[in-house]
Amino acid sequence: MNDKIAVLGAGMMGSAIIKSLLKGNYEGKITAVDIAPEKLSELEKLGVAVTADSNKAAAEANIIIVAVKPGDVERVLRGVSKEIRNKILISVAATVPLKFLQRNAPDSRIVRIMPNLGAMVQASYTAYCCEYNVTAEDKVKVKTLLNMMGICDEMEEKYLDAITAVSGSGPGYLSIIIEALAYAGLKVGLPRNVALNAAAQTVMGTGKLVVELKEDPSKIRDMTTTPGGTTIEAIYQIEQSQIRPAMIRAIEEATKKSQIIREKLNIT
Repeated sequence: MNDKIAVLGAGMMGSAIIKSLLKGNYEGKITAVDIAPEKLSELEKLGVAVTADSNKAAAEANIIIVAVKPGDVERVLRGVSKEIRNKILISVAATVPLKFLQRNAPDSRIVRIMPNLGAMVQASYTAYCCEYNVTAEDKVKVKTLLNMMGICDEMEEKYLDAITAVSGSGPGYLSIIIEALAYAGLKVGLPRNVALNAAAQTVMGTGKLVVELKEDPSKIRDMTTTPGGTTIEAIYQIEQSQIRPAMIRAIEEATKKSQIIREKLNIT
């Protein structure tokens, strides 16, 4: 695959996507677009073409990735309306629905995606949904790109707010878990670097066990737990903290927040 890609917006998510494609040895040209030079300097050092000219970048590309804040999507799309006609348009903007994108880019073949920051190290979970005019060939290209970022699933758009809450924002929650594990390690006497590495690798490894072995998390827990052992003692303490209902409430509120943001920005 060697299509020319223009990434409009080189912030945290846009840069993460670009870096992931580079690590995946993407063969086509990638152009990063942003009005802030400091956001482009690191990418330029990695061999990415950079510019502040959205129109030129979009005109030269076959695939356009919009990675700007939700409130900026309409302005960006209207600014490149002629250049994105009859091309694949991939939106990374959380909460922005396909119908809004279609109104502002009616001649594009639109895909809405929800990755997470794991894309920076090719470990993202990315959900995506497609507008009606996205072809089978388009979907193959999109899936190839998303698989360079980690793993992906196509789904109905109605699930995207929940995906945003569970996995899109997920690195933020899991960072708290990792930090808590690391501090617990300090509490019981581990050196700081050992505690942090042990916590982070354990979270990553547990995720891989679930994904690659296709096991229910409860099975992984039971594989670790022996009668009267250390794991069951720790689980007993954790369950008393009500961590499960706290996490469920957090995801419910984050899902609602997506809807509130959409209504506030009038991007329904």
